Amino acid sequence: MKITVFGSGYVGLVQAAVLAEVGHDVVCMDVDQKKVDLLRQGHVSIFEPGLASLVREGLDSKRLLFTTDEKLAVQHGRVAFIAVGTPSREDGSADLRYVLSVGDAIARHREQPLILVEKSTVPVGTGDTLRTHIEKALIKVGRLLQFDIVSNPEFLKEGSAVADCRRPDRIVIGCEGDEVRDVMRDLYSPFNRNHDRIMFMDLRSAELTKYAANCMLATKISFINQIAELAEHLGADIESVRQGIGADTRIGYHFIYPGCGYGGSCFPKDMRALIHSAEEAHCSSDLLQAVEAINQRQKHKLFERINAFYKGDLRGKTFALWGLAFKPNTDDMRDAPSRVLLEELWAAGASVRAFDPEAMQETQNLYPDESKLMLMGTPESVLPGADALIICTEWQQFKAPDFELIKQRLNTPVIFDGRNLYDAERLARNGFHYFPMGRGESRKLPIPLQQWPHASDVA
Repeated sequence: MKITVFGSGYVGLVQAAVLAEVGHDVVCMDVDQKKVDLLRQGHVSIFEPGLASLVREGLDSKRLLFTTDEKLAVQHGRVAFIAVGTPSREDGSADLRYVLSVGDAIARHREQPLILVEKSTVPVGTGDTLRTHIEKALIKVGRLLQFDIVSNPEFLKEGSAVADCRRPDRIVIGCEGDEVRDVMRDLYSPFNRNHDRIMFMDLRSAELTKYAANCMLATKISFINQIAELAEHLGADIESVRQGIGADTRIGYHFIYPGCGYGGSCFPKDMRALIHSAEEAHCSSDLLQAVEAINQRQKHKLFERINAFYKGDLRGKTFALWGLAFKPNTDDMRDAPSRVLLEELWAAGASVRAFDPEAMQETQNLYPDESKLMLMGTPESVLPGADALIICTEWQQFKAPDFELIKQRLNTPVIFDGRNLYDAERLARNGFHYFPMGRGESRKLPIPLQQWPHASDVA
C-alpha cells in the first residue's frame, strides 16, 4: 500500500519506518530541509533503540523516502498519516496549526480519494474540525475531493517505541464506513496476525481513548507518589506497600513506582490538554487537576530534601547527578524532573556535575551558557569532590554501582535517590546517609524534614 506520513518527529518517524519494514511504500514528509537531508543519509537525530537501523533498512530497500515536497507527499498515499506536533499553548490547549496546515496541503494538491489519519494526539473533536477546515479550503480553490477522516492514536512508549509499533497491544481506529474499515484493516494486517488487536469505534471515542490512556497512567504515578509521601510521615515503607497493592491483579505493578515525578512529551502535555477540554465542555476536571498538581509538587521533592539536609545553605556546594532524561532509553528532556532540580540548585548557589547515557547533547542545547553545569563523560567522573550524589533517572547502568568507589570519591557518603534504586539497609550498613522516596531514613527517623542532620554531623 502507498502510505504518506506527514511529520518526521518521534511518532511519524517510527510509524513510517515500521510500515516500510513490513512492505508498504512510504513517503515521509517534513518541512525541515536540514532534517530531511540527514534522514536521507540515514542519520536519526533522536535516540530510540533500533530506530536508526530500521530507517537505514527502509532507505536501502527503497520503501522509505524522505521529502520536503508537499505536492509529492500529498499525491503519493492512498492513506496519509498526520504525525505533526501539537504543542501546548499557554492555556494548556493543544495548538493545532500544524494539523490544519496538512489539511490545507490536501486541499491544494489532492485529486484522488484519500483516507486522512490522525496519528498526532489531538483533542476530541479535532477530526470534525479538520474535516470542516478541508471542506472550506476546497471551496476556496473551487475543487471537489472525496476524503475520510480517521483517528488512529499511537500508544508508543519512549525507549521501546519500535517494539511497541511492531507488536502493538491494541490498534484503536475511529472511523465510519465499511470501506474505510477494510482499508485500515488491510494496512495493519501485518501487525494483526497473532490475534485481532484492532478496535473499531467512532472518531471522537478514539480521540478520547488516547488522552484517557495517558491520563490514567499519569494518575497512577501521582497516586503512588502521594502514598509515598504519606508513608514517610507514618513511618511506613513505600516499597512494601507497592508490592502489596501491585499483587492485586486489578491494580498491577505497572506505573506504581514512586519517584521524582513524570515528564516527557506526552503525559504533561496531554494532561493539560484534557483539563482544558473539560473546561471547554463545562465538565469537572478535579481529579485531573489534582494529578497535575501532585506531579508538579513531586518535581520539587529532591531539592527540598537536599536543601533541608544542608539547612538551607547550598552556596558553594557541588552535586554529582546521575540521569538527565525524563526516563531511561531516551534523550528526551521535555518536562524532565532533572530540569526543575538543576535550576533550583543553581538558583541556590550550587554547582552540578552530571552524566546521562544519552541526554548530554540535549542538556547542552538547553543550557549552553550555564557556568554551574559541567557535563561529564562517565558516571564515575562526576563523583570526585562532590558533596552528594543525586539520582534522577533509573538507567540500567546506575542500578548496581560500586558503592565503595562512590564512598571514596564523594566528600561525604550521601545519596539522594529520586528513583528508589538501592537497598536502604545495605547502604546504612556501609556508612551512607541515603534519602530515597517514601522509605529509608524517614522510616527509621520519623522526624520533620527540616530537622534532618547536617552533612557534617553524618560524616
